[in-house]
Amino acid sequence: MSFSNVYFILHKPQLSENIGACARALKNFNFSKLRLVSPKTDFPNEKSLATSVGAKDIILSTKVFKSFEESIKDAHYVIATTSRLRKKNYKYISINDLKKINFKKKIAIVLGSEGSGLSNNEISFANYVLKFPTNKKFKSLNLSHCLIIICYEIFKILNKKNFNLKKYEKKIIKKNEFNKFTNFLIKRLDEIGFLQPDQKRNDMIKNIRSIFHKMNLTDKEMRILMGIIASLKEKSAIDKSKSVS
Repeated sequence: MSFSNVYFILHKPQLSENIGACARALKNFNFSKLRLVSPKTDFPNEKSLATSVGAKDIILSTKVFKSFEESIKDAHYVIATTSRLRKKNYKYISINDLKKINFKKKIAIVLGSEGSGLSNNEISFANYVLKFPTNKKFKSLNLSHCLIIICYEIFKILNKKNFNLKKYEKKIIKKNEFNKFTNFLIKRLDEIGFLQPDQKRNDMIKNIRSIFHKMNLTDKEMRILMGIIASLKEKSAIDKSKSVS
């Protein structure tokens, strides 16, 4: 599977800023192939280059086509996007279904214009129609937002090793060490009269112990807490001696 097998087609995009933002989204997730079909603005231009930020190379290598059929002629599979269900017998898929796509083949992802999206004519060329679950009262997604969601999902599929993050193996303290810490804490709390009244003392101790158990403290974290508690006692003793003098 290769990132170079996937290319994105913007059909009749209207805003240069959106084209630039789409190029930036592609580069964020290691894609590089962008195609435009009959853009409604001069291309490339300063606005598209400016909003692409560090993805000017994608803007400058973007291919422009006059016809939709020409833009998809080398694709094995075409995935069209839509914000609404059509009264046609299309094969709809969700964003999670992208993992079922064979990315060893050339895949064209097609997004429609900002104003009207894709027509049934363009969608009729698609193997699959991708529909996002969105707010039913506000379905329309910004062009670059839609594209970056797709890029992110395919990136996860093609680059799984980046998501197998090495877990930090922390050394959890043994219970006898933990009991030393809680006993130390309880002793200090008794000294300042925190565990009052007496009839609630046992319940308070249970709650305190539960709080720290859930934290899964490491040896280092426990020593830091013990140091903090000890220093608070010392500071309290110094403050008292100053007030007496």
